[in-house]
Amino acid sequence: MIPSAVTVSLVTQARGGPFVFWDDLRAAAEKAAALGFDAIEIFAPSPSAVNADELKVLLERHHLKVAAVGTGAGMVIHGLSLIDPDPAQRATATEFVRSIIDMGGPFGAPAIIGSMQGKWGGDQSREDALALLASALEELGEYAAKHNVPLIYEPLNRYETNLICTMADGVEFLKSLTTTNVKLLADLFHMNIEETSIADGIRDGKGYIGHVHFVDSNRRPAGLGHMEYEPIAAALNEIGYVGYASAEAFAYPDPDAAAKQTIESYNKYIK
Repeated sequence: MIPSAVTVSLVTQARGGPFVFWDDLRAAAEKAAALGFDAIEIFAPSPSAVNADELKVLLERHHLKVAAVGTGAGMVIHGLSLIDPDPAQRATATEFVRSIIDMGGPFGAPAIIGSMQGKWGGDQSREDALALLASALEELGEYAAKHNVPLIYEPLNRYETNLICTMADGVEFLKSLTTTNVKLLADLFHMNIEETSIADGIRDGKGYIGHVHFVDSNRRPAGLGHMEYEPIAAALNEIGYVGYASAEAFAYPDPDAAAKQTIESYNKYIK
C-alpha cells in the first residue's frame, strides 16, 4: 500500500510556494488527520522551529507519521548549495542538511535534497558540479543511515536545475555512488515537464524511488490539472513502490480545499 501525506511549510520566506498547509503545525496535523492523511511532510526553516517533544505528542494524538522533511530553506533563506564553488559555503550547506536529517531521523523521516542541489554555471563545469554533488550525497547518505532512513534526492525540471532532470539520469547518477542509502524523489510536476511518459519514468526509477510528490501538471492539487493518474498508479504498483504519495502542491484555492481535493484524488487513484 502507498500511504498518503500532505505538506506543511513553516518557512515565511517561501510563502506562495507549493505547500498545502502553512505556519501552524498543530492545526495542520489536526486537519490532515481529520481528512484521513497518513502523514505530514514538514518544510522547516531550521530544526529549532520544530519542538520534537511537541511533534511526538501531535503525531500520537492524531495517529500520523512524518513522511519526510525538506531542506530547501537552506537555499531559500541562506542561499546555500551543495555545489557552491566556495568550500566554506559547501561546508555550511552540508551542515544545514545534517541538522535537518537529525530533525527528521528520530521520526523515521528522510530529508529531501531538492533546491539545495543548486545549478552549475560561470567558471564551474557540469562535470565539476556533479562531482561535488556526488561527494555531498555520499557523505549525507551515510550520515542519514545512522537514523535508519535514506537520503532523498530530487531531480528537478530544467528551469530549476541544470544537473539531473529525469528518473533515468537520476538512477545512472545514484549507480555511480558507493553509498546505497540515497533514493530518488519522483515529483509528478517535474516529471510532467521532463519525462516523455511519466509512467515510463517511474518504471525507469524501479528500485531507486523512495518518495513521490503527488501533484498535478500545473502544481495545483491532484485532479485540478491535466495529469492522467491511472497509468501513473499502475506504474507505481508495477515497480512495487511502497513509499508515500505526498502532496507538494499550491494551496489552491485555499489550504483546506487543496487538502480535501488531494485526499479525494489519492483515494480515487492511488489508495
